[in-house]
Amino acid sequence: MLIRHDALTEWTKSSYSAVNGDCVEVRAEDRRTVAIRDSKNPRSGTLGLSAEAWSTFILDVGRTTPPGA
Repeated sequence: MLIRHDALTEWTKSSYSAVNGDCVEVRAEDRRTVAIRDSKNPRSGTLGLSAEAWSTFILDVGRTTPPGA
């Protein structure tokens, strides 16, 4: 799977982030890599995932209901 080059060009926080803003942020590094970082500590580094791994993760999360939702 390719990531649209114009998608996620800026760090994007989940719309499900907690009221205090604690969440992860994502950004497309290039057409095949997604970078993930901790919004509470953005300078602590990033985790890079392939577009395929990111897509699998998002699809799996979409199949589950978070506690309290």
